[in-house]
Amino acid sequence: MKEVAIGIDLGGTFIKFGLVSKTGEVMYEGIMGSDAHSSAENVINNLISAIKNCQAFAFERALTVLGVGIGSPGIIDKTYRIVLGGADNIEGWFNLNLADKIEPEVNLPVLLNNDANLMGLGEQAFGAACDCSDVVFITVGTGIGGAVVIDGKLFGGYDNRGTELGHIPLFAGGIPCSCGSVGCLEAYASTTALANMFGEKCQSAGIKFQEEINGKLIIRLYHEKHPLAVEAFNEHVDYLGHGIAGLVNIFSPQRVVIGGGISEAGDFYIAQVNDAFRKYVMPDCALNTSICAAALGNRAGMLGAARWVFMKIV
Repeated sequence: MKEVAIGIDLGGTFIKFGLVSKTGEVMYEGIMGSDAHSSAENVINNLISAIKNCQAFAFERALTVLGVGIGSPGIIDKTYRIVLGGADNIEGWFNLNLADKIEPEVNLPVLLNNDANLMGLGEQAFGAACDCSDVVFITVGTGIGGAVVIDGKLFGGYDNRGTELGHIPLFAGGIPCSCGSVGCLEAYASTTALANMFGEKCQSAGIKFQEEINGKLIIRLYHEKHPLAVEAFNEHVDYLGHGIAGLVNIFSPQRVVIGGGISEAGDFYIAQVNDAFRKYVMPDCALNTSICAAALGNRAGMLGAARWVFMKIV
């Protein structure tokens, strides 16, 4: 019987789940609402439903399920079973022994990790950095998250409380950040920050748009050479390149993989970030480092969660 793992990517809106082989072959996948704004109990029930859905398919195809990996927002304890906190987009998602609540219902071992960590692991195992052992993954979206893989293993810091890559302080006394600090990379280089920056420039210039100001609009206007969009975009890239340079100076990875919706804007985006990063990095630290876009899209978290099972349970 072929061995598979269940990988789950839990988000504030959706649960993405699938059955994955050790080589990264997706045997089955699905998506359902997470119900994250109702209650922790409802989210847990939805996770159990997703797992049972996978188990039913595995039973029909005579697949052996080894365990369940779950990528969750927030900080996960060092046993990889408990959500400690930091998941603002899911109601009641703190001090929660999620593995204990799920395992008796599905009769499988359950392992957790932070969602961005497992996206990075997915890209390192099966995606844009599958030929690398040392990788920094950074996802640029509403916020900034990321992961660090060293010698093929996820690095989480002592007690698994580290690698909050979006909260590297760029500026003392800078813009307030959602984490409660000021001047963080996320506050300057996320797509939310880009939209805010462009909106402020437009407001100062007395320019209004009928459509929502977001990353997609700004990229389109950038290509149309709208001066304020070009200005905001260049500032965004410079901030992101500065943050990445700091990470490369510390970890000197073989590859920096950039995920998130804006990374799909085109090759020009990665090229611009690379140019900015090269301005600030110590050249000797970056001698073996290249930058690329993520390759797995919205499958990265699910694939990384399955990979986590193979790494920790098998």
